Amino acid sequence: MFLMFTAGILALILCLGLISVNFLWTGENKKFVFKILTFADLTLILIIFIGFLMRDYISDTLVEIWGSCATVFLMTQLICGGLVIIALIVRTIYRIFHKPTPYNPERRKALKYSLVYPAMSLAVSLYGNRIERMEIVDRFFNIPISKLPPELQNFTIAQISDIHLGAYFSIERLEKLLDRIAAAKPDILTITGDIFDDVEINDTAIKLVDSYCDKFKYGIYYCHGNHEHFRGINHIAEQLSKTKIHWLVNESAKVTSNLYVIGVDYPPAAPVMKSGGRGQQDELFYSQMRAYLERALVNVPYNATVILLAHHPEFFDVATSKNIPLTLTGHTHGAQIWGLHLLEIFKYTRGMYQNGDSYCYVNSGCGSWFCFRLLTPPEVAYFTLQNKI
Repeated sequence: MFLMFTAGILALILCLGLISVNFLWTGENKKFVFKILTFADLTLILIIFIGFLMRDYISDTLVEIWGSCATVFLMTQLICGGLVIIALIVRTIYRIFHKPTPYNPERRKALKYSLVYPAMSLAVSLYGNRIERMEIVDRFFNIPISKLPPELQNFTIAQISDIHLGAYFSIERLEKLLDRIAAAKPDILTITGDIFDDVEINDTAIKLVDSYCDKFKYGIYYCHGNHEHFRGINHIAEQLSKTKIHWLVNESAKVTSNLYVIGVDYPPAAPVMKSGGRGQQDELFYSQMRAYLERALVNVPYNATVILLAHHPEFFDVATSKNIPLTLTGHTHGAQIWGLHLLEIFKYTRGMYQNGDSYCYVNSGCGSWFCFRLLTPPEVAYFTLQNKI
């Protein structure tokens, strides 16, 4: 499904690019740009899919350079196409209420100040690739919990997710990020999966994260994401077992006498995007989630305050049935582009959700599927527990 979605997005970009050419250029210029753009897009898409198949043999540096260039080129077309469509709608509305000028097919088709559209689109693309994608923001939330024990009042939890170490997020950036979080002095750091995503540097990354455990009062807590399963889950598990990281696979960890953090694995039946809410695959997915959660809760006292770490955000649906006050998830990257959020690719896409007294936060992540973000910056989230009055 994810590959089909990606192919659909690339096809949309190609169509929007050609629409832009049709309305921004005229005569021989239009024919020339049309041919060049078509050839460039098809060649680029072919290289992208070949690169995806051969990604294990290409250096991270080359992937980062090529990925950035390809992303800026494609996103410029996507944004330009959107601007052209908006301009055409505005022009059509204007002409409905004004006396039309004499018909001229070439003049009527071309948009005024045509070069402004690709120039603006390139500027936005460069911003999303070189600025917003690199600037991690901090977000702060108060979580009201009924009958919160006094010793947990103002207890602070930091969360990061979806770092995707590799071409677009280096070990050096991870170290700076951990320094930044440690300086904020939260009581614990939680990591909700998709961090160890590069076979060549996973061991180094695990050792680095382990070295920060003592910088948080109650340590670091982690659950697997789907990408850990893609990158040698058994080896990752072996290396984690040698660390002080609280590595939670359908199990719990006692933080204080009244606080437990539980973590669940990524279910094999989980959809990459949202479940359809019906069918055998969805039934299996929800059955696995319920089973994982039941196993994680086995050693948790019934009156304890519980924080659930889960990579897939739909774990919130089963967490509410257990009255778990706070579920921390990731996986979605917040859709990376604000407009994609509106398409409801995921059931829970970004930010805070509430069901009764249960809260779920879907972290937008620190890394990227592709090296571009727009109005969805990477983030670190902080949650302060408060007694609900």
